[in-house]
Amino acid sequence: MIPLSDTADLGRLIRDERKRQHMTQTELADVSGVGITYLSQLENGKETAEIGKALNVLMMLGMDLYAERRA
Repeated sequence: MIPLSDTADLGRLIRDERKRQHMTQTELADVSGVGITYLSQLENGKETAEIGKALNVLMMLGMDLYAERRA
């Protein structure tokens, strides 16, 4: 599991996975149903990114997002 503490962490996770899958931002935006500008902002950690769209991008990358209580 990869801990995420802010939107920059989420953006890096998405960018790294997209690159690992050899996808361009345009390709991922197209299959995720989001705009290229949104995806770019998401990968750059913009705090106002819509969570629903972010979850869809993660889903298209074959990733799930979990929340867990801190001890």
